[in-house]
Amino acid sequence: MPAKLVALYKQPEDPEAFEQRYFEGHAPLVERIPGIQKNVITRFGRTLAGHGFYMMAEMYFADKDALKAALRSPEMAATGEDIQQFAGHLMTLMMAEEE
Repeated sequence: MPAKLVALYKQPEDPEAFEQRYFEGHAPLVERIPGIQKNVITRFGRTLAGHGFYMMAEMYFADKDALKAALRSPEMAATGEDIQQFAGHLMTLMMAEEE
């Protein structure tokens, strides 16, 4: 069963600066994570109910074991350190499985 790591980001104070840092600095690190099959970015528009988010990143892996192995990798550690530097306060990170 496919597994994924899902990052939800709250609205940044400066969306242009956030996106530049995310796509030019952080996204290339994500692509180096062992076992990652794809990384899908979704930008949210209008929130219809509840608390809104600005963006979602879905990082797909073959299964839960591949995701767990990736979480223990030095590449994931470097990716985690990077995101904490500019967006740790904006992020909610979750593990998920698709059915």
